[in-house]
Amino acid sequence: MGLIFVGIEVAPWNKTGGLGDVLGGLPPAMAANGHRVMTIAPRYDQYKDAWDTSVTIEVKVGDRIEKVRFFHCYKRGVDRVFVDHPIFLEKVWGKTGSKVYGPMTGEDYEDNELSFSLLCQAALEAPRVLNLNSNPYYSGVYGEDVVFIANDWHTALIPCYLKSMYKSRGIYQNAKVAFCIHNIAYQGRFPFADFPLLNLPNEFRSSFDFIDGYDKPVKGRKINWMKAGILESDRVFTVGPYYAEELTTGVEKGVELDNVIRKTGITGIVNGMDVQEWNPMTDKYTSVKFDISTVMDAKPLLKEALQAEVGLPVDKDIPLIGFIGRLEEQKGSDILDPAIPQLINENVQIVVLGTGKRRWRNNSNSWS
Repeated sequence: MGLIFVGIEVAPWNKTGGLGDVLGGLPPAMAANGHRVMTIAPRYDQYKDAWDTSVTIEVKVGDRIEKVRFFHCYKRGVDRVFVDHPIFLEKVWGKTGSKVYGPMTGEDYEDNELSFSLLCQAALEAPRVLNLNSNPYYSGVYGEDVVFIANDWHTALIPCYLKSMYKSRGIYQNAKVAFCIHNIAYQGRFPFADFPLLNLPNEFRSSFDFIDGYDKPVKGRKINWMKAGILESDRVFTVGPYYAEELTTGVEKGVELDNVIRKTGITGIVNGMDVQEWNPMTDKYTSVKFDISTVMDAKPLLKEALQAEVGLPVDKDIPLIGFIGRLEEQKGSDILDPAIPQLINENVQIVVLGTGKRRWRNNSNSWS
């Protein structure tokens, strides 16, 4: 089967969180199972291992025709494809892993609609125009009998463009789209007047139509990319059975899309782990290497090394709790924040590593 993963992040080239890990680690696992696999992401930097294919296409973005170019490398059985255009490169060049979504946390770029529309259109062309021969088992173009795996709202236009630009003309007749939700809190909500910028037929308007704040004072009519991605895709899934259940339990957990998800259904798939990258026997960031037979000997040594590095008293008997993640409600920061002072009073050490909302970043001064 030809699998085309599309996302804004793909580790190790560009990663801000779990999305990058999934697109970095899951495709090689699928390739190892015999599938032909491609990932498609923006070329946010001049990646030294990705080479110019010299293949260019033109796509309509808003009211302009834009030319994009494809870069490519083949690693661990996966064709890694990067969409090259100034709309990506000029934002993040030299700062890969930061400023992908906006100039700072919580602020989006004004042209995100246009840049992600460009990505979705380029992703649909790549399997048809790229003649790739790195794989010893496959060669040539992927063709039209493929499955697109769209990830989060940035790629939600893929099923819409697939239907309006291709299937309506007899192309990609057997192609399918699976839409994966990594974080329901970010949905791609834009003014309703922006719908014409997407260059979609009016028949898709209802899939985007969204009342922002239907369970509280109405903020206004919007378009919602994630809503459209959910409704127009063939299957909807998410990163865990519990999260799939959580998204349908109510307005708060489903962030106002719970009713839409209940309508389409959703499947939770257990997160995996890239055992090549996350290998404690080869991890360059740890001073002590270990495996399943030596982990109990290595753990206290690594704990003491961490205590020393962050300036905590080195004491093997003090419990040390670590938290790594975004400082957002979805990650439990609203629970962690008031709990930390109480835990510290119990002679417990806590190390928090993360970025996110300012109120929790600033509160770190009051924890110590």
